[in-house]
Amino acid sequence: MYKGKTRSAGEVIVFSIITCGIYFLYWIYSFATEMKTYMNDNASNPGVELALCIFCYPYQYYWFYRYGKTITEAQKRAGLQPEDNSVLYLILAIFGLGIVNAAIMQSSVNKIWEQQ
Repeated sequence: MYKGKTRSAGEVIVFSIITCGIYFLYWIYSFATEMKTYMNDNASNPGVELALCIFCYPYQYYWFYRYGKTITEAQKRAGLQPEDNSVLYLILAIFGLGIVNAAIMQSSVNKIWEQQ
């Protein structure tokens, strides 16, 4: 079974700040690609999703909510207790705390990758 890259939540935050958000955009693309592969989701297109997150900022709200739901499904697939934090991700995104979302989401998928 596919295993994505384990990253520390602190790494995601620090690199995003140091690079003025460039790493955050890289993380969005990488995260979406890893989840697409793990969930065997042929309908997702991480490149288009990244472009929408950059050029249509409100799309990020949807993106965080959607991937919150995807993480829940991935947790079930990995045999973990599912935690649906999609509404939390949406609220944090609305308040401009996408970087916090990234850290929480990465922490959640790290548990999935460790389970594999």
